[in-house]
Amino acid sequence: MAKERGFTLIELMIVVAIIAILAAIAAPAYQDYVARSQVAEGLSLATGAKVAIATYYGDYGAFPSNNAAAGMSAPGSIRGKYVASVTIDGTGQITVAFDPAAASAKINTSNLTLKMHDNNGSLGWECGGLPGKYLPTSCTR
Repeated sequence: MAKERGFTLIELMIVVAIIAILAAIAAPAYQDYVARSQVAEGLSLATGAKVAIATYYGDYGAFPSNNAAAGMSAPGSIRGKYVASVTIDGTGQITVAFDPAAASAKINTSNLTLKMHDNNGSLGWECGGLPGKYLPTSCTR
């Protein structure tokens, strides 16, 4: 008589439970990864504004009052897939606003801010406006 081979119902249920636990752990981690990648797009789009502010500061010893004074396009025209605008203000700060319709729900109501500071002739940038887990490693807080 041939012996039947296969999995019992309890063994299959254990496998399904393990897969469900792994999925419950992986989904939030993946959502954080997506938000970080979208913040990286914002940081990339802010690079031109960082150069414009640093150049203006080097020439005039002060911060540009807005995008036009820095020689940049209007805030709403600096866009990306997840970024709605990149704005320069008169304090040496760049504000990257995320598109509420396209960006992750974890960041779509927040702004990435980059603030320039003068370290005795060496210019540095400090990131903020978002929880630290979404900021790229190149940002300091």
